[in-house]
Amino acid sequence: MTLQVAPSGLLSAEQVVSVLRSATLAPSTHNTQPWLFSVGPTGIEVHADADRTLPVADPDRRELLLSCGAALFNLRAAIHATGVHPAISYLPRRGDPDLLALVRPRAAAATDRKLASLAEAIPLRHTNRTPFTAKPVPGGALGALRHAAEVEHAWLPRLDADQLAGLKELIRESHRLQTEDPAFRSEWQRWTGRGRNRRDGVPFAAGGAVTADDTWVLRDYGGGSRAPGAAPLVVVIGTFADLAIDRLRAGQAMQRVLLTATARGIDASFISQPVEVPAIRTRLRDLLGGGLWPQIVLRLGYGAPVPRTPRRALEDVLVTPSPLSV
Repeated sequence: MTLQVAPSGLLSAEQVVSVLRSATLAPSTHNTQPWLFSVGPTGIEVHADADRTLPVADPDRRELLLSCGAALFNLRAAIHATGVHPAISYLPRRGDPDLLALVRPRAAAATDRKLASLAEAIPLRHTNRTPFTAKPVPGGALGALRHAAEVEHAWLPRLDADQLAGLKELIRESHRLQTEDPAFRSEWQRWTGRGRNRRDGVPFAAGGAVTADDTWVLRDYGGGSRAPGAAPLVVVIGTFADLAIDRLRAGQAMQRVLLTATARGIDASFISQPVEVPAIRTRLRDLLGGGLWPQIVLRLGYGAPVPRTPRRALEDVLVTPSPLSV
């Protein structure tokens, strides 16, 4: 059956389908894909899919907002690549915390070549959980990643040797706390595993081997296989405040950083444990100097090719638009 989607603003129906498909390629915790979209004549709404909240790993929906922010950035970039400016209203309806943004594609725009190149990287980006090689990430690339975060009102601070050592210990401790928690393990197993035959979650094939070097503790998505690997570049993305809008912006910053890395041939994956355990996240904030709320920890480097995680069908993430976009 052909998907029926109406035009929106200056976008044709075919363009709406294309930009929504780009939005759904964003990363999300355990590949839950916790977003919904609605299309009206004047705009596209981005909603949180509350049924895909992770009550153990993400009780305050912080990571859900990061994931939806990443999808929003993809949507923005894809709309811009069509020559249309996406005007965004954040949290546009008081009393509806699931309506995260309204994107109005209603004005022509000159092409920003950097943003258009990031749109081209959207289908190429995927999380690479394999051990990385010893090839270092160039210093110039790190500067570009830092700038990408700052454009989206987030910060990627320079970590000195003491901070990196402290971060390693926080990762080990948070990993231990989560793996010892039966509720976390149960939730984890619902979204990962060798035998998954769904359009969400992390299947065995996308997990890759765990590095044999435990300097940076990584989650084992692949059933325990181990392989040699070199130390990655590890970075933290943070914000100065920690409200819902800050988390949405952090998700956009995260995705801009990831697409900037992808465009340069750099792989990335998440080290989520220290920002998922509230007490450890507080200690990480102190480690960073107390000014930034840590939102994302990434490992960057060069890994072996891996398959992409599956995606939900577009018809499964479309809902009826609200009066705001009609």
